[in-house]
Amino acid sequence: PQSKGNQEKNLWSSLLDSVASGKKLPEKNLLVLGGNPELQREFLETLESDTSRRPQDRRRKKPPIANECALGYTYQDVLDVDHDDILARLSIYLLSESLTIYSALVKPLLTPKTLGETLVVILLDWADPWSWVRQVRDWVRFLKGIIVAMDDESKVTAEETMQEWQQRKRGATYEGGTATTDAGVHIPLGQGEWDEPLGLPLCVACHGTEKIEALEKNHGWHEEEFDFSLQYLRTVLLKHGSSLIYTSLSVPNSLPTLIHSSLGIQSLLKRQNVKHNVIDRDKILVPPNWDSWGKIRVLREGFDVEGVSSGWSIDIQLPPKPPPTQPTDPESSESSTPKNVSTHPFERPPSPNIPGSVLPIYEQAIPNPYKDRPSTFPPIGEVPLETTVPTMQEFLKSAQEEMVRLTEAEEKASSATTQQQQPPTSTTEISTPTRPSSSTTNVINTAEPR
Repeated sequence: PQSKGNQEKNLWSSLLDSVASGKKLPEKNLLVLGGNPELQREFLETLESDTSRRPQDRRRKKPPIANECALGYTYQDVLDVDHDDILARLSIYLLSESLTIYSALVKPLLTPKTLGETLVVILLDWADPWSWVRQVRDWVRFLKGIIVAMDDESKVTAEETMQEWQQRKRGATYEGGTATTDAGVHIPLGQGEWDEPLGLPLCVACHGTEKIEALEKNHGWHEEEFDFSLQYLRTVLLKHGSSLIYTSLSVPNSLPTLIHSSLGIQSLLKRQNVKHNVIDRDKILVPPNWDSWGKIRVLREGFDVEGVSSGWSIDIQLPPKPPPTQPTDPESSESSTPKNVSTHPFERPPSPNIPGSVLPIYEQAIPNPYKDRPSTFPPIGEVPLETTVPTMQEFLKSAQEEMVRLTEAEEKASSATTQQQQPPTSTTEISTPTRPSSSTTNVINTAEPR
């Protein structure tokens, strides 16, 4: 039989193990795509707006946001409504450019273990709403390229995740990641819903609604432009089962509730609901699995929902890969490459006009006011994107020559200053009158009349 001391030791070990396992926080991932570093920081502040008010004894320094390089990272602790309990740890990854070369940075984040705990946010800026649809298209293609290159296990997990989201019930409220109706009746998918699942749950956030007033004053926007852009976004996002929200750092919004609910983070004290809003143009909120073609048509008559929905499937198709070429003759390789076409991996290739594309419809209705203005910057192809680094000996030699040149210039300047400050050294000779010689006197005297 065990001794009393061993029994107490085993009891304490089991208690400590249970406490340690209970303190393990659920880990969720948020992948933010788009926006410059400053816009991303504002978005994260908006996301953390509800959790920033903490008691004095629990106040901690905010984690740094490292988003100046290709793939940024930070994290947030999601607190309960009383700000005492931590509900989950939210790891946030940030990427600004949708270049194909960056897909290698995102792919390791999407594994069979993390796919079900990840939410993708496409971040758009109200400073350039005329580029929204093009940005969404590029990011959708970016994600599709990653999903296609996944292994079989990851693809199965992504498909199961999408099936789970499609089977969630829809209704007037959206609680804890599950939308429900009052009767709890499952509603089948309608036209244009989930036609293009991406393998990941998606949310599109249009940040900076305080810039709406500038669009009205400076660019002549009216209700027609705001309604058209909203109808267009809702139509294309409906195909991916995505939610949509307009946010601002200065205006209270439901961004934290929407993001946390989409990730399945629930409060232990108070259940928070996400309520749709398609009326207030600065507080738009479309929860996932809520929208439909009928609701989109109600906003403004004349919008071609069917045409935009069908054409969007053409726009998001992955462009065909160019056939690999291995020319042996440098001259033949130069001749085979068209002029004014850059093959640099960090330069985005031009998008050709695709038959059936509906992207031009949006860009004609919402034109870019700065498109026809002359640019003072050279084209991207003319700017060198690479530089050569000199060797250590070359660097030291050039540094020594530069130091000698600066020293000589400093000595010359110092010598010139010294000469200007010194008093004149030459003495002035004082001339004294001299008596004329005798011969001169005689000459003068003889000239005088008697």
